[in-house]
Amino acid sequence: MKICVIGVPGLPEGKHNIKDPRLDKAHELVEAKKKVYAQVDVVGEEGSIDADVILVSRERLVDLLLKDLEFIETRLSRDPAAAEQAVLLKLQAHLESEQAVSTAGLSEAEWQALTGHGFLTSRPVILAEPDDLADPEALMVRAFKGSGYICFLTVGGPENRAWPIRQGVTAAEAAGSIHTELQKGFIRAEVIGFSDFLAAGGETGAKRAGKQRLEMKPYVVQDYDVMNIRANK
Repeated sequence: MKICVIGVPGLPEGKHNIKDPRLDKAHELVEAKKKVYAQVDVVGEEGSIDADVILVSRERLVDLLLKDLEFIETRLSRDPAAAEQAVLLKLQAHLESEQAVSTAGLSEAEWQALTGHGFLTSRPVILAEPDDLADPEALMVRAFKGSGYICFLTVGGPENRAWPIRQGVTAAEAAGSIHTELQKGFIRAEVIGFSDFLAAGGETGAKRAGKQRLEMKPYVVQDYDVMNIRANK
C-alpha cells in the first residue's frame, strides 16, 4: 500500500517499515529467527492520486483543500447535471469547513455522480502536528491505521511477521497475500485474537487456554489476528 507524505520532514520517499509495537511484543512471546514488519511505499505529492492515505502537515492540508475547492468551482461553472451539482455543492460546504472530501459521508450514489473526479482529499487524510515529528515511526503507524488497512500475524519458526491487508478481507483472501496457492487450496485458518494471544503469553498458552478458533473462508480477519493457514498443496 502507499502513503503519500506532504510537508512532513523525516519521512523520505521509498520503502518503509511500519514498526507497530504489537509485533515487537509478539516477537518477545514467540521464538523466531527474525521479525518482519509490514512494509509500505512512501510517495510524494505527485503520487497522491493513487495513494491509500495522505499524511500531511496542517499548512499543506490547507493547500490540498483549496485545490479541491478550485476543482469544484471549475466544475460548477460548466453547468453539470443536477445530481453532480448537488454533490459538488455539498462537498464545497464541507471543504470550506476545512474537512477532507473523505470525511463528507457520501453515499454510493453520490460517489457515482462524481465518477472520474480525482479529488486530492478523497482518500483518508492524517494530520501531522508539530509534536508528531519527534517520533516519525509512530506517525507512520498512525497513518497506516487510518488508511483502511490492517495486519494479521504469522508467528514461529523462520519469522514473526505482520502481513498488511485491506480491512474487511476474508481469511481466504488474507491467505492469498502470503501466497496465491494458499488461497487456492485454502481449507481453514487457525485463529487467535491478539488480546487472547497476549493474555495467554503467546501462541502455545493461547492454545492451551482454548483461545484458538477454527475459521473458514468467509471469516473476516480482525486487526492483528494471529493466524495459521491450512491449505491443500
